Amino acid sequence: MNRTALSLPALAATALLLAACGSSDPQPAAASSSTSPSTSGAANSAGVYTLPGPGVFPEGITADDNTFYVTSTGDGAVFKGTLGTPDMQVFLPGGADGRTGAAGIDVSDADDNGDDSGDVDDVNRLVIAGGATGKVWIYDSISGALVGTFTNGLGADATFLNDVAIADNGDVFVTDSRSPALFRIPAEQVKSGAQDGPLETFVNFTGSPFVYGEGFNANGIIEADDDNALIVGQSNTGNLYRVDRQSKDVTQVDLGGATVMNADGLELDDDTLYVVRNRDGVITKVDLSEDGRSGRVLADITDPSFAYPTTVAVTEDRLLVVNSQFDKRGGEPVEPFTVSSIPE
Repeated sequence: MNRTALSLPALAATALLLAACGSSDPQPAAASSSTSPSTSGAANSAGVYTLPGPGVFPEGITADDNTFYVTSTGDGAVFKGTLGTPDMQVFLPGGADGRTGAAGIDVSDADDNGDDSGDVDDVNRLVIAGGATGKVWIYDSISGALVGTFTNGLGADATFLNDVAIADNGDVFVTDSRSPALFRIPAEQVKSGAQDGPLETFVNFTGSPFVYGEGFNANGIIEADDDNALIVGQSNTGNLYRVDRQSKDVTQVDLGGATVMNADGLELDDDTLYVVRNRDGVITKVDLSEDGRSGRVLADITDPSFAYPTTVAVTEDRLLVVNSQFDKRGGEPVEPFTVSSIPE
């Protein structure tokens, strides 16, 4: 489906701390992580999509059928790609609408529910988290028109809006890696938009089992299979947390003693949770229970094309993996920046 991989350098063994803040089965190889006793997969080759321009340092990715979108932390641009077409294009120019940085991204599909009711899930929306800007932008994913901007009002030193998840009911949830809060944009506002509307704090993690510490905390987020909970990864501890949508109770996901250190982007495909672990250069597969209360670490996936991977999207039995090269900020990244496509 995709062209043969370009030759990329191996991931540095001693990557720097994150500065910006993401066919057949893989063949088994020796375990590369102390997360679990499971085996690790290493594909021999990958398809590669290329991003235009210098200094991109991509982070987030989301896919809708044959279309996928990737964010740039360099200037806030959003790129659009099509499966099978190697070169991606600029969809939203960097700097537009005050988007000087872009991290997590998610897309809603108006055809997901297969009806014409006019509900919020019958509109195409692209939601972008703005990192240290404290902003979230909502666009029409077809036309690129700005629908609304939301702000948490925190200074750049106090916030990093990292990842977003559009729930099945249309609500948007946004993680903050520096401030102990989970933000929400109600479905009605996602549909209608707002000009610099305020971000609502859905859960304050202070006093909960989700304890914030030094470094990056809340990062990737997904909705559990049963739609009653959200799963959030904590980068600096390797823990996963479950946030109940109704009671707002916060509990740690039971991984049987395992952790997923340096957890970045999360992606759920049926009951398989993919956890991208940026500094480790691997994607850890977790068999997650339907209610999100427990899981079992299965294996690590890696590939020679990975270069400080941050996020992943699942489409057509393949994983699209963002190669951020964050460990080369201030140095000499290999350009063009890329997205790897490997078997799921």
